Order: sequence, then C-alpha cells, then structure tokens
Amino acid sequence: MTDHVASIALPRLMRIGPGAAGELGEVLRSLGLARPFLVTDAYLTGSGTVSRVTGQLAARDITVQVYDRTRPDPTTSSVQDAVTALAEGDFDCVIGLGGGSPMDTAKAVALLGTTGRPMRDYAAPTVTDTPALPLIAVPTTAGSGSECTRFTIITDDSGDTDEKMLCAGLAFLPTAALVDPLLTLAMPPRLTADTGIDALTHAIEAYVSKRASPFTDGLALTAMSAIARTLRTAYAQPDDLAARSSMMLASTQAGLAFSNSSVALVHGMSRPIGAHFHVAHGLSNAMLLPTVTEYSLSAAPGRYADCARAMNLVGADASDEAAGHALLAELRLLNSDLAVPSPAQQGIGLEGWERATPRMAAQALASGSPANNPRVPDQAAIETLYRSLIA
Repeated sequence: MTDHVASIALPRLMRIGPGAAGELGEVLRSLGLARPFLVTDAYLTGSGTVSRVTGQLAARDITVQVYDRTRPDPTTSSVQDAVTALAEGDFDCVIGLGGGSPMDTAKAVALLGTTGRPMRDYAAPTVTDTPALPLIAVPTTAGSGSECTRFTIITDDSGDTDEKMLCAGLAFLPTAALVDPLLTLAMPPRLTADTGIDALTHAIEAYVSKRASPFTDGLALTAMSAIARTLRTAYAQPDDLAARSSMMLASTQAGLAFSNSSVALVHGMSRPIGAHFHVAHGLSNAMLLPTVTEYSLSAAPGRYADCARAMNLVGADASDEAAGHALLAELRLLNSDLAVPSPAQQGIGLEGWERATPRMAAQALASGSPANNPRVPDQAAIETLYRSLIA
C-alpha cells in the first residue's frame, strides 16, 4: 500500500468502444445540455469528421457552433480567440473533438469562458477546481488521454518565454468522454507512433511516480501490456481495428492513471522542447523516454522491472536488474522500429539547443513534474540530460 491518501477524480461518465462517438447526442441530453460549442481543428473539418458529428446532433435537433481554428500546441493567444468566439453565443457546454491540441484548447475555453481571467493565472503550481462549463471530450487520437485527465497544456506567447504552462485541477477534467477507436483509423503512421509512445510514457511514468497508488498501478500496467502488444501493429497496419481499439483503450487507461498519480521527468523535460522547437508533444516524449528511463532506473529498479514484466519482455523469474535492462532495450528498439528521430534528425541545431538548455531546464523544474520522478534531478542534471540528446 502507499503511504499517502490517493486523490482520485474521473469523468462523470464514459462511453468506450467502436461507435461511441455516435452516442454524443444521447449523452448531451442525459446531462441536460442542448447548446454546445464544438472546438476542433481544420483537418477534422476537411476530413468530414466534424460534419459526421454535427450531423448526428442535428438529427436530435441539437444545433452546434463549430470552432475549428485551433492550432497545434495551443497558445494563450489562440485560446483567447476561441474564448472570444464562445462569448458571441449562448452556449451551455463545450465539446472537444480531436487530438491533444483541440482537447487542451477546449479545456481552457470551458474554464476561461466562465472566469474571464488570463490563462497564466492557472499555471502550475496553482490547482484550479473552480467549476467550468461542462466539457464533453471526443478524442480522435490514441495517445494524449486528455479525455479523462485534469490537466491542460497551454503555451504562454504573451512575452518571450514561450513557456508551456501545465495547468491542473478539476476545472480541466471532462464531464464526459466518448472514446471511439473508429475515429483513429485515419491516423497516419507518424501520428500513430508519436501518440502511442505518448500513451506508453503516461503509463510508465504513472507507475514509477512517487504519487502512484494501487488504483493507478492497475490501470498503468494494463495499459503498458496492451501498448506493447499492439502499437507496432497499429503503426504498420492502420486499418487493423482490433489494434486500434486496443490502443485507444490503453490510451484512456494510461490517461486515467497519470491524471490520478502524475507524470514525471519525461513530461517535465518534454514540454519545453515542444515550446522552444515546435516538436510534437508525443515525439518529444519519445525522444526522451529511453534517456530518462536510464537515468531513473537505479532509483526504482523494482517498479521498472514490473513495467518490463507487464510488457512481456522477460519471464516472471527474471531478476529486477535483468528486467530493467530489457525495458531500456525495448524502449530504444521501439523508437527505432517507429522511426523516432533524434533532435538533430528533426532539424534542431546544436547552437540553438545549447542556448535554450538552461531555460528549458528551469521550465522543466518549475512545472513540478520532475519532483515526482523516482530519481529527482536538479537544474544541472536536467541540463546534462538535454545535452546528451543532441550529442
């Protein structure tokens, strides 16, 4: 058992499985909601996903206002544009349709639309449990787990820091989540890989976090097992619905796990990379996961060994040391199999990386996530880890 009281918060209701998105109208009615503001992106509008969702709402006489100007890695400016659009109508809820960025935007809009305060007021270490507009989350990627977490990530572009702010609290927890793997069949291989490793990172970090609990442990281990079995298949065979379904469920389970335990050093270091170099969140996690795992392994050998066993990398009788090494080898092999580039291969220059390293390390520490890591680093250690990625 843990030596602390676990704080558990979940969406009020969840619908999970192929076709779940088709129950959006029913879910809205069950919650007494009828005037939704739908936050999504231009790609999902162009692909026809948005019209399919709004069409089934229209069949229930629910009129929806679509906002599809979200951008990857949402900023305080892009969020404010959506808040302004929300204020122009009389809406009683927000629907987030998309991957991590539309979902992060929707969460911020649901709160700011009721408070009118700047996003910076809600950055960590602040925890915000203020009631927001009801939020219904409909994810279209298998990775962020945002449909069931009490976090959102918004970049502060009001100055020159470009800080990716971690904002936490029940204000950002969706009221309902509709988790439908059919919405992920169109994901391209690169997105499948990056979001899949993002989900794996959530599961591993939730399990090794200092705030882990028996409740989150079960979710995290189950998610790891499924991802290890099916991520490569989903990447290579995008039409494999069984693999897509397994990944979608694992992403949600990993999201539930880390939302109720916390992520750790990988995420703390990943956010500044995304902010400074515009690297997708899942991809920056993938770049970091083997390196941070190697750094952390000695501080929690049994926990990392459990991860390896859950992923079926070793037999039950393998030593913790052997299991830990097997986990590290698998993370490196997975990056190779899924063509995860290094920062240099991503086009990031050594000079720019070195110049940004002290600020990135300071921002990583300020987020609070590294403090949950089994081995807690200081500024110098994080700078060393960053430099090892570009060497």
